[in-house]
Amino acid sequence: MAEDTSSPMDRFCGSTFWNATETWYTNDPDFTPCFEQTALVWTPCAFYWAFVIFDFYYLKASLDRNIPWNKLNVSKALVNLGLLVITALDLIMALVKKGGDSELPLYDLDVWGPIIKFATFLLVFIFIPLNRKYGVQTTGCQFIFWFLLTVLSIPRCRTEVRLDAERQKILNSQQPSEQDFSWEEYQFVSFFIFFTFTSIMLILNCFADGMPRQTKYQRGENEIPELSASFLSRITYQWFDKMALKGYRNPLEEKDLWDLRPQDSCSEVMPIFAHHWNQNVRKNYKNKARVEPKAQFSNGNVTFENPHGEKNGRKKGMASIMPPIYKSFGGVFLFGALMKLFTDTLTFAQPQVLSLIISFVEAQEAEPEWKGILYAVLLFVLAAAQTFILGQYFHRMFIVGLRIRTALINAIYRKALRISNSTKKESTVGEIVNLMAVDAQRFMELTTYLNMIWSAPLQIGLALYFLWQQLGPSVLAGLAVMIILIPVNGVIASRIKTYQIRQMKYKDERVKLMNEVLSGIKVLKLYAWEPSFEKQVLDIRDKEIATLRSTAYLNAGTSFLWSCAPFLVSLVTFATYVLTSEANQLSVEKVLVSIALFDLMKLPLTILPMLSVDIAETQVSVNRINKFLNSEELDPNSVLHDSSKPHPMSIENGEFSWGDEITLRNINIEVKKSSLVALVGTVGSGKSSVVQAFLGEMEKLAGVVNTVGKLAYVPQQAWIQNATVRDNILFGQTYDRKRYNKVIDACALRADIDILSAGDLTEIGEKGINLSGGQKQRISLARAVYSDADLYLLDDPLSAVDAHVGKHIFEEVIGPKGMLARKSRVLVTHGVTFLPQVDSIYVMKMGEISESGTFDQLVKNKGAFADFIIQHLQEGNEEEEELNQIKRQISSTGDVPELLGTVEKAIKLARTESLSDSISVTSADSLMGRGGSLRRRTKRQDSHDSVASAASLKKKQEVEGKLIETEKSQTGGVEFAVYKHYIKSVGIFLSVATLVLNFVFQAFQIGSNLWLTQWANDQNVANDTGLRDMYLGVYGAFGFGQGVLAYFAVVIVYLGGFQAAKTIHNELLAVIIRGSVCRFFDITPIGRLLNSFSGDMDVVDEELPATMDSFMTFIFMVLATIVVISLSTPIFLAVIVPIAFLYYFAQRFYVATSRQLMRLESVSRSPIYSHFSETVTGASTIRAYNVGDRFIEESDAKVDKNQVCKYPSVIANRWLAIRLEMVGNLIILFASLFAVLGGQTNPGLVGLSVSYALQVTQTLNWLVRMSSDIETNIVSVERIKEYGETKQEAPWELEQDKNKPKNWPQEGHVEFQNFQVRYREGLDLVLRGVSFNIKGGEKVGIVGRTGAGKSSLTLALFRIIEAAGGRISIDGVDIASMGLHMLRSRLTIIPQDPVLFSGSLRINLDPFEIKTDDEIWKALELSHLKSFVKSLAAGLNHEIAEGGENLSVGQRQLVCLARALLRKTKVLVLDEATAAVDLETDDLIQKTIRTEFKECTVLTIAHRLNTILDSDKVIVLDKGQITEFASPTELLDNPKSAFYSMAKDANLV
Repeated sequence: MAEDTSSPMDRFCGSTFWNATETWYTNDPDFTPCFEQTALVWTPCAFYWAFVIFDFYYLKASLDRNIPWNKLNVSKALVNLGLLVITALDLIMALVKKGGDSELPLYDLDVWGPIIKFATFLLVFIFIPLNRKYGVQTTGCQFIFWFLLTVLSIPRCRTEVRLDAERQKILNSQQPSEQDFSWEEYQFVSFFIFFTFTSIMLILNCFADGMPRQTKYQRGENEIPELSASFLSRITYQWFDKMALKGYRNPLEEKDLWDLRPQDSCSEVMPIFAHHWNQNVRKNYKNKARVEPKAQFSNGNVTFENPHGEKNGRKKGMASIMPPIYKSFGGVFLFGALMKLFTDTLTFAQPQVLSLIISFVEAQEAEPEWKGILYAVLLFVLAAAQTFILGQYFHRMFIVGLRIRTALINAIYRKALRISNSTKKESTVGEIVNLMAVDAQRFMELTTYLNMIWSAPLQIGLALYFLWQQLGPSVLAGLAVMIILIPVNGVIASRIKTYQIRQMKYKDERVKLMNEVLSGIKVLKLYAWEPSFEKQVLDIRDKEIATLRSTAYLNAGTSFLWSCAPFLVSLVTFATYVLTSEANQLSVEKVLVSIALFDLMKLPLTILPMLSVDIAETQVSVNRINKFLNSEELDPNSVLHDSSKPHPMSIENGEFSWGDEITLRNINIEVKKSSLVALVGTVGSGKSSVVQAFLGEMEKLAGVVNTVGKLAYVPQQAWIQNATVRDNILFGQTYDRKRYNKVIDACALRADIDILSAGDLTEIGEKGINLSGGQKQRISLARAVYSDADLYLLDDPLSAVDAHVGKHIFEEVIGPKGMLARKSRVLVTHGVTFLPQVDSIYVMKMGEISESGTFDQLVKNKGAFADFIIQHLQEGNEEEEELNQIKRQISSTGDVPELLGTVEKAIKLARTESLSDSISVTSADSLMGRGGSLRRRTKRQDSHDSVASAASLKKKQEVEGKLIETEKSQTGGVEFAVYKHYIKSVGIFLSVATLVLNFVFQAFQIGSNLWLTQWANDQNVANDTGLRDMYLGVYGAFGFGQGVLAYFAVVIVYLGGFQAAKTIHNELLAVIIRGSVCRFFDITPIGRLLNSFSGDMDVVDEELPATMDSFMTFIFMVLATIVVISLSTPIFLAVIVPIAFLYYFAQRFYVATSRQLMRLESVSRSPIYSHFSETVTGASTIRAYNVGDRFIEESDAKVDKNQVCKYPSVIANRWLAIRLEMVGNLIILFASLFAVLGGQTNPGLVGLSVSYALQVTQTLNWLVRMSSDIETNIVSVERIKEYGETKQEAPWELEQDKNKPKNWPQEGHVEFQNFQVRYREGLDLVLRGVSFNIKGGEKVGIVGRTGAGKSSLTLALFRIIEAAGGRISIDGVDIASMGLHMLRSRLTIIPQDPVLFSGSLRINLDPFEIKTDDEIWKALELSHLKSFVKSLAAGLNHEIAEGGENLSVGQRQLVCLARALLRKTKVLVLDEATAAVDLETDDLIQKTIRTEFKECTVLTIAHRLNTILDSDKVIVLDKGQITEFASPTELLDNPKSAFYSMAKDANLV
């Protein structure tokens, strides 16, 4: 053995391992057999052993089990066995044929080669049954292993075939040879069997295994194909093809979407997050007393711990959402990071190959052609590998983003159900919804780019390293420039952040104001206050746009810096390089490779500052979410449930507050089992607060509250869900027809349900918009009765209903004989009538209990209660029989003469008056006359049920009952009209300027690159410094030009965008504020309108300008690339056509599908927010009924449904990216192939065209992304534009209004002539030909049952609903002929619901600020609010909370009265104004109206007798027609009148 110079590998094989002459320096390259049998086989094996850990992870993470044996896995097992056998055979044959006696020596390779292969195949084999058992349908590691093994065996095939040919030659030649070829023959056969088997394994691994038998979640037929797609199909997203095709053929609808992947659903994500959150919360407490088990998902409940902590736990700081997020979703994220690392490395291999290509072209004659082709293919392979890995990386990141969003939305939702009142005061509903809509969304958008934090510096580092190799220390000069630029950027970024926060603040303000405007739109219209509020919104909006403008200038500044940055860097570097030494000359290769590297630095350098801004924004979001999740919660232990106490409900020595000052003190109440306790007192005395204290809603400062049993609660202001009437009553319980009908009759809802278009399946709008106050209140009561609880808290349920109904409800439900007789009840009430029937009474005064006892005891006491009764009786609005009852009750108690006297007086009064807004003019007897009513009712109930069961009816009912129009999600392409609308809003000049600037910018860029190659090719530069400086100077000028152009291009796009945003918002606002109430607001949920003002406007403000800017840049970059490549290799144009086609198809398919998915997603997003804001509003009711879990489930379901639409759109992105990048990779392949083969001799041009081609993949990808982003974002413009077609009301001002006298109407003479009206086209008439004539100054009462058209009459007078026939004239002028504001500002109304807006009290009384302070104080004095307002610190500037929450309902009503007094016009309309007020306040209002409006015409929609008693005329309405119109006395004299019969029913005649 002479040659001991051999390497260890040579000795291992017994032959040469690497032979460069044979492999590289030749025209016919080949590997050595040793290399083929070691390196090429061991590489795949090593790969598999390294990554097998992932296979184990997938086994562990799988949610399924048990795949049945099938053809696929059986064949896999068999072929694998075959491989094991053949490898074992290899080893045995080697031991038999070689070594020992035989003349063939036995090398290590013969032993170790088969052993390594055998071990690997065995490992693969073990996974076949394992994967089957754990339900893993496909594995990537195995696929890649087989793929590598097959591909790397190909060179050996060639070698073996050649050797075989040579052997045959020797055998066929005549000389009889001594050689024994049996070992070689064996190897030849064994290798080809092995190769065949590996190829079969590769093909088998292209398919996924069958469906598992056991799955954790039910798999429907609509399951997502991804779950059972093979690895190959997953990395190419081929499983998505079906959806893309379907979406291309016709617009996708919800039913076409797949189910959510189980691992992304709330039920999988939440427990993990909750577990880590709770851990984190516990870490924040010093006292580690509680040890929690791991968060379990017991029947769908996830418990979150309260980070605000018990009062005793000393707190170390806020619990942040960040650590739980890392812990819950960090794993997938890290795996993604690994992939990112890999692609970054691949990216930097590209410039290296580029330099090889350039040197190949320079030395074209010397090098064999196959090398050029190899380089071209190598470039393609690198690019393709990068494509696939990046695809998976982004996919993973999106999933993490989605899961984080799910977790946050759910955490916020669960928290919102438990926040205390002080927290609720700090943030409005709008702000809390924004946490969900904006902040949680931010997170999702950030996760995709988060890895750039480390990846960008890494890329910059690598680039610098390779640049150093090209240009040496000169790179440091360039680096210095970069480092100087970073702080500059930091400064800009922090400025942007401050603006961002400011803009968020304005946006919150604006959305909050819009929320109120939209909620109170009816009132605004009745008062003609829209201009004032419109102006307020526009003022905020102007500030918002100004802030955005400043941001734009800063953004453009960053853009200028960054487009200059790579250029400045390369300029400084090249200049330093050339000027430092004469020897340094630029060669084409140096220039182009350096430029390619500088370009690679461009992306990380651009992204870093953007990322820093994004992270800053997300930090703001994190802080907002943290603040909310850490805010104070209601103390669950403030109410005890101690069953050992004697009474089911009690408060002992209670002191309570609403967060600031003490509201209730010294409260002692006991409610005995099955007793009825009444709470009475004046407005604001704390009656409702006591109920809230029982519910645990108030902060308990001292004392003990105890309740035992299931609670039901009827709030003072009914909380109605946007669902059907039946769902509102059942409230999540099962439907029991008998009980349900009983409840409906008891709550007097039968008549109302019959009026509704679809019976009890009628959908109720948001906040119960299409129900009257009384109906809402009764539904709320029915919900409580149906819930069949043990304890009932009834907060004034009878206030909004009429006297008769109230009596009926008391008897049937609340009273001693009602449905609730066996329950313990607390009743807050204003009526005296029912007090004799309650078990005990507590009288509240100024937040304390002034006295308590039974009716008799309290009457004897002659205390506050006796005053209360006297006060009440003097108003004389009780009916005779009830008064008699009270009289009997009082006289039985002994000596209370002054009380008896009052009662006598009241009885006399009652005889003379009687009339009421009875349940119905005709059927009043069915309620009052007890005898016949029950029989009749049972009969009716049966018939009602039998009818209801008819299925045909049901369908009809459902259709009719739909009130809210379902949100249209547009289908098909966005019309050009929308773009036109947008461009018009931007303005022609700005649009054209944008195009021109971008064009010139690209021209400069190409110019500078061509100039560089020209310089590098110029041979004379070496010995002529003047020439060199000229080249340098021109190059610098090019760069500076680029920077300036970049700045202006960006500024102009943004300014144009904001111009458009401003125009679009103002148009939207104008259109919506002028929308008609009945034809638009009643059928459009507020949530949807707000979504346009917040979500859609957000897109138009921020996303669209940015997207437009990028789009412009990219489209010009693509054009530039095509120009450059075609300059270098004209033949490329031939390829560009088919490639363009491919590109176009991918893009069309994608955009069609993606756009529709985006639309579906945004439509499925608003329900999350509507449901959320509904929950926040009704939180106290939800807590009282203890149905939080059900609401959480509903919310989860809505989030999941949104994900169902969101996930495919994420995939669509990847699907497209993979396809497009492959198109881009083809461009690279052809550009480099043509460059190598096309015989182009100028290496500069070749290099330039290849380096441009290298960028094209990214650019193309971004281009489609941006074009589809524009399409998706422009949908917002489209949606807003659709509101432009909103049904408008008549114009506000008309020219001819100006010549009306200032004090019109002088008389106040109102005349209706055959007037007809309907709410919307296609509905029935509500008033059918009403005619009457009211002289100036007359007082007229209007009565009639619910739905008779009383409110419609007043709405028609204000033209909220327009006439369908006939006319109304005031002082002889037809009201249809004047502007709405002219009309509405000359009439006054005190509306049914007192609506207040947040802002100062002053703004609420006088939004146009035209009245003096004295006038306002005068009005306040007359409306009995003066002392209250004087007592406030801020006086008239007292801030009123959203919806007037910080005033009692009575006080709100008085504010409305003050508004009326301030306006004081000739015609006053009172709409059920006395509903929510206690008797004293009612009395005050009546007195004020009688004195102050003596001269005016007053129309009263009556509720109580005394309100119409002294009126001049009474109008009785029934079914939209006037049945009687005369003075009350006249009607009472006529026994035939309906009026008389009503009076008779009430025993008043």
